[in-house]
Amino acid sequence: MTGLQTGSGATARRIQLGAQLRRLREARGVTREDAGYSIRASESKISRMELGRVGFKQRDVADLLTLYGVEDEQSRAALLGLVGETNAPAWWHGYGDVIPGWFQTYLNLEDAANLVRSYEVQFVPGLLQTPEYVHAVMRAGSPGVPEEEIARRAAVRLRRQERYLAPDTTARLDLIVDETALRRPCGGPEVMRGQLARLAELSLRETIGLRVLPLGMGALAADSGAFTVLSFPEPDLADVVYVEQFTTALYLDKPSEVAEYTAALDRVSAAALSEEETRSLLAEILQEG
Repeated sequence: MTGLQTGSGATARRIQLGAQLRRLREARGVTREDAGYSIRASESKISRMELGRVGFKQRDVADLLTLYGVEDEQSRAALLGLVGETNAPAWWHGYGDVIPGWFQTYLNLEDAANLVRSYEVQFVPGLLQTPEYVHAVMRAGSPGVPEEEIARRAAVRLRRQERYLAPDTTARLDLIVDETALRRPCGGPEVMRGQLARLAELSLRETIGLRVLPLGMGALAADSGAFTVLSFPEPDLADVVYVEQFTTALYLDKPSEVAEYTAALDRVSAAALSEEETRSLLAEILQEG
């Protein structure tokens, strides 16, 4: 897939294979419980497989294809051929000690997406943060954590940025940030000046749409809160909404749920400044500082 690295390609293939297995199961009228029984696994394991959140074994996929009535050798070979592509280790595996399990799912999705749309309330969007701002945010949120762990957490966030900020990227960011996040001091005046200047620079890129929801639009913020909608280049992969909470996160992919959040994003977008007005506001805040 163009623009995807090895780890993200594996992620996309895993989600794609899971979606195909789900369609085959539903077409055959097989329950998740019965599917799990056929491969000596639980119903929840089948659910995780169909969502692309776990790896696949050749034997399990072969048994499921038999259960689902897929007998054509060419069709079986095509699907079994995806199994090997789904199990390549992702780049963040080396940071497993500082990444909660619930967030690894998001990393899988973000690495496979070709469009990230989000509304941020409290902080500058993570994919646009400077190293100094990242460190300040993480230190403020975890005051008792050793510096080495803070540095490793920060490294993960900065590594996430590489794909979306690469000069030849094909992935797009459409981000709306509340003005309060731009005016909230984080790390001191120098850190904030550097962060605002970086936003002004990045906002000029063709693959980045950055807009600000101005002060006075608090009702919209209360209506939705911060969230992210991830879209993928493969037609098999439906949009996923990510809503982060204090110690966990929600991953929503039902069409009705995605539609609600998309509508919320549309409301925020309608009230936000244009990209040009956003750059003017960034310059204004920088002058104030």
